[in-house]
Amino acid sequence: MLILGMILFGLLVGAGAQLILGKSKSGVDWTLAFVAGVGGSFVGGLLISLLAGDGLALRPSGIIGSLAGAIIVTAGWTWWRSRSTSSVD
Repeated sequence: MLILGMILFGLLVGAGAQLILGKSKSGVDWTLAFVAGVGGSFVGGLLISLLAGDGLALRPSGIIGSLAGAIIVTAGWTWWRSRSTSSVD
């Protein structure tokens, strides 16, 4: 049940990152939302929670870090795709 909750939380955070960056004009890319949400949650949430001294508990600092990590992953992926498609001339 915990893993299902983490996957759903990752999807929501990843979709939120796409909404913040304005990438969702054509709809939410759920694959990117999953990868950015789970990856961003793991890296950003864990890092911010440990730096804030909250440990591994679910705290607001970890949720903010998860969103920040997902935004970074989504922006990086968008930049990488635009870079790779423009160089294939």
